[in-house]
Amino acid sequence: MYDCDFIREQQKFRYRAAAIIVEEGCVLFAGNQREDYLYSIGGGVHLGEKAEAAVLREVFEETGVRYEIDRLAVIHENFFNDNTGSLKGLDCHEISFYYLMKPRGTQKLNSESYTLGVREEMHWIPIETLDEYKAFPSFLKDYLSEVHEGIEHIITDERR
Repeated sequence: MYDCDFIREQQKFRYRAAAIIVEEGCVLFAGNQREDYLYSIGGGVHLGEKAEAAVLREVFEETGVRYEIDRLAVIHENFFNDNTGSLKGLDCHEISFYYLMKPRGTQKLNSESYTLGVREEMHWIPIETLDEYKAFPSFLKDYLSEVHEGIEHIITDERR
């Protein structure tokens, strides 16, 4: 299966489905030894795949747990570049659908996830201390600090 992404010259576009998983006042992020930041659970939507199916697949692949979708929460247009990581030298444009997942009442996971051959580690970060971490998406702490109805459209431009 192919992800809905492409690179043209020094620009990368990606269509992504991601999860907002909150348990016991903490939100779940992933990280790995190659990158110096944490990132939301999720990944590329495959060609011909629905975003809901993609987020369910990605959440299970990364956590080893079958979460259920509560609702589509955020459509995020993200513009960024990274001068140190795996996307070094690329001007990135990403569109992500963020789904709020139904809580299970436990932080217990069964993660055996790898990304590009590197083991991913799962991190439960307390929402109130989220701004102390280099974690993306950057809007998540503010978003989780308020009650929302409907779908939010958030645009972030972190290009340097």
